[in-house]
Amino acid sequence: MDKIDLKMLGLLARDGRLSFRELGDAVRLSSNAAGERYRRLVAGGAIRHVRATVNPAALGRPLEVQIDVKLRPDVSAEQFEAALRKLPQVTSATLMTGSHDYAVRVACADRDDLVRVTEALRGTAGAQDTYSRLILREIDLSSR
Repeated sequence: MDKIDLKMLGLLARDGRLSFRELGDAVRLSSNAAGERYRRLVAGGAIRHVRATVNPAALGRPLEVQIDVKLRPDVSAEQFEAALRKLPQVTSATLMTGSHDYAVRVACADRDDLVRVTEALRGTAGAQDTYSRLILREIDLSSR
Protein backbone atom coordinates (compact mmCIF):
# COMPACT_ATOMS: atom_id res chain seq x y z
CA MET A 1 0.00 0.00 0.00
CA ASP A 2 1.44 3.34 -1.03
CA LYS A 3 0.67 7.00 -0.28
CA ILE A 4 -2.01 7.16 -2.96
CA ASP A 5 -3.85 4.15 -1.50
CA LEU A 6 -3.67 5.70 1.98
CA LYS A 7 -5.02 9.00 0.71
CA MET A 8 -7.86 7.21 -1.08
CA LEU A 9 -8.75 5.31 2.10
CA GLY A 10 -8.85 8.56 4.07
CA LEU A 11 -11.12 10.18 1.49
CA LEU A 12 -13.44 7.17 1.38
CA ALA A 13 -13.61 7.00 5.18
CA ARG A 14 -15.03 10.54 5.13
CA ASP A 15 -17.36 9.96 2.18
CA GLY A 16 -17.86 6.44 0.82
CA ARG A 17 -20.00 7.82 -2.01
CA LEU A 18 -17.11 9.43 -3.90
CA SER A 19 -17.05 8.49 -7.56
CA PHE A 20 -13.93 7.07 -9.17
CA ARG A 21 -13.61 10.36 -11.03
CA GLU A 22 -13.67 12.35 -7.76
CA LEU A 23 -11.18 9.94 -6.18
CA GLY A 24 -8.93 10.15 -9.22
CA ASP A 25 -9.02 13.96 -9.23
CA ALA A 26 -8.13 14.05 -5.52
CA VAL A 27 -5.10 11.77 -5.95
CA ARG A 28 -4.15 12.88 -9.49
CA LEU A 29 -5.09 9.68 -11.31
CA SER A 30 -7.56 8.89 -14.05
CA SER A 31 -10.94 7.58 -12.96
CA ASN A 32 -10.01 4.16 -14.43
CA ALA A 33 -6.78 4.03 -12.41
CA ALA A 34 -8.63 5.13 -9.25
CA GLY A 35 -11.27 2.45 -9.88
CA GLU A 36 -8.61 -0.23 -10.30
CA ARG A 37 -6.93 0.82 -7.05
CA TYR A 38 -10.31 0.84 -5.30
CA ARG A 39 -11.06 -2.72 -6.49
CA ARG A 40 -7.61 -3.82 -5.32
CA LEU A 41 -8.24 -2.27 -1.88
CA VAL A 42 -11.55 -4.14 -1.63
CA ALA A 43 -10.04 -7.44 -2.78
CA GLY A 44 -7.16 -7.04 -0.33
CA GLY A 45 -9.47 -6.39 2.60
CA ALA A 46 -8.44 -2.78 3.25
CA ILE A 47 -12.03 -1.72 2.49
CA ARG A 48 -14.38 -3.96 4.46
CA HIS A 49 -17.77 -2.33 3.83
CA VAL A 50 -19.35 0.51 1.94
CA ARG A 51 -22.73 1.27 3.46
CA ALA A 52 -25.03 3.95 4.76
CA THR A 53 -25.17 4.46 8.51
CA VAL A 54 -28.87 4.81 9.21
CA ASN A 55 -30.15 6.59 12.31
CA PRO A 56 -32.11 3.89 14.23
CA ALA A 57 -34.62 6.54 15.35
CA ALA A 58 -35.65 6.92 11.70
CA LEU A 59 -36.62 3.23 11.81
CA GLY A 60 -38.69 3.67 14.97
CA ARG A 61 -35.93 2.56 17.36
CA PRO A 62 -34.75 5.67 19.22
CA LEU A 63 -33.47 3.88 22.34
CA GLU A 64 -29.85 2.79 21.76
CA VAL A 65 -28.16 0.68 24.42
CA GLN A 66 -24.78 -1.00 24.89
CA ILE A 67 -25.20 -4.36 26.65
CA ASP A 68 -22.12 -6.10 28.00
CA VAL A 69 -22.71 -9.87 28.08
CA LYS A 70 -20.99 -12.63 30.00
CA LEU A 71 -21.83 -16.02 28.47
CA ARG A 72 -22.78 -19.13 30.40
CA PRO A 73 -19.87 -21.62 30.42
CA ASP A 74 -21.81 -24.08 28.24
CA VAL A 75 -22.50 -21.54 25.46
CA SER A 76 -20.00 -21.09 22.62
CA ALA A 77 -19.35 -17.84 20.79
CA GLU A 78 -20.81 -19.38 17.63
CA GLN A 79 -24.04 -20.32 19.42
CA PHE A 80 -24.38 -16.85 20.91
CA GLU A 81 -23.72 -15.13 17.57
CA ALA A 82 -26.32 -17.33 15.86
CA ALA A 83 -28.88 -16.30 18.48
CA LEU A 84 -27.99 -12.62 18.02
CA ARG A 85 -28.72 -12.84 14.30
CA LYS A 86 -32.34 -13.68 15.18
CA LEU A 87 -32.83 -10.47 17.20
CA PRO A 88 -33.65 -7.56 14.86
CA GLN A 89 -32.83 -5.01 17.58
CA VAL A 90 -29.15 -6.02 17.59
CA THR A 91 -27.14 -3.63 15.42
CA SER A 92 -23.64 -4.92 16.24
CA ALA A 93 -21.73 -7.21 18.56
CA THR A 94 -18.07 -7.37 19.44
CA LEU A 95 -16.25 -10.32 21.02
CA MET A 96 -14.15 -8.83 23.80
CA THR A 97 -11.51 -9.67 26.36
CA GLY A 98 -12.04 -8.79 30.01
CA SER A 99 -14.85 -9.43 32.46
CA HIS A 100 -17.54 -9.65 29.75
CA ASP A 101 -17.45 -11.71 26.59
CA TYR A 102 -19.42 -9.44 24.24
CA ALA A 103 -20.38 -5.82 23.80
CA VAL A 104 -23.77 -5.90 22.09
CA ARG A 105 -25.34 -2.75 20.68
CA VAL A 106 -29.10 -2.67 20.33
CA ALA A 107 -31.65 -0.18 19.03
CA CYS A 108 -35.07 -0.56 20.64
CA ALA A 109 -38.47 1.02 20.16
CA ASP A 110 -38.91 1.65 23.89
CA ARG A 111 -38.08 0.32 27.35
CA ASP A 112 -40.43 -2.65 26.98
CA ASP A 113 -38.59 -3.62 23.79
CA LEU A 114 -35.29 -3.40 25.67
CA VAL A 115 -36.68 -5.70 28.37
CA ARG A 116 -37.64 -8.23 25.68
CA VAL A 117 -34.15 -8.10 24.17
CA THR A 118 -32.47 -8.49 27.56
CA GLU A 119 -34.72 -11.44 28.41
CA ALA A 120 -33.92 -13.04 25.04
CA LEU A 121 -30.20 -12.61 25.65
CA ARG A 122 -30.51 -14.33 29.02
CA GLY A 123 -33.17 -16.86 28.11
CA THR A 124 -32.34 -18.17 24.64
CA ALA A 125 -29.00 -16.66 23.60
CA GLY A 126 -27.00 -17.95 26.56
CA ALA A 127 -26.11 -14.84 28.55
CA GLN A 128 -25.22 -15.52 32.16
CA ASP A 129 -24.93 -11.85 33.06
CA THR A 130 -25.76 -8.56 31.33
CA TYR A 131 -24.84 -4.97 32.08
CA SER A 132 -26.74 -2.32 30.11
CA ARG A 133 -25.84 1.30 29.45
CA LEU A 134 -28.00 3.82 27.63
CA ILE A 135 -26.18 5.56 24.78
CA LEU A 136 -26.75 9.31 25.10
CA ARG A 137 -24.63 10.54 22.21
CA GLU A 138 -22.16 9.03 19.77
CA ILE A 139 -19.22 10.89 18.31
CA ASP A 140 -18.02 9.42 15.02
CA LEU A 141 -14.24 9.83 14.79
CA SER A 142 -13.68 7.35 11.97
CA SER A 143 -13.35 10.04 9.31
CA ARG A 144 -10.42 11.87 10.88
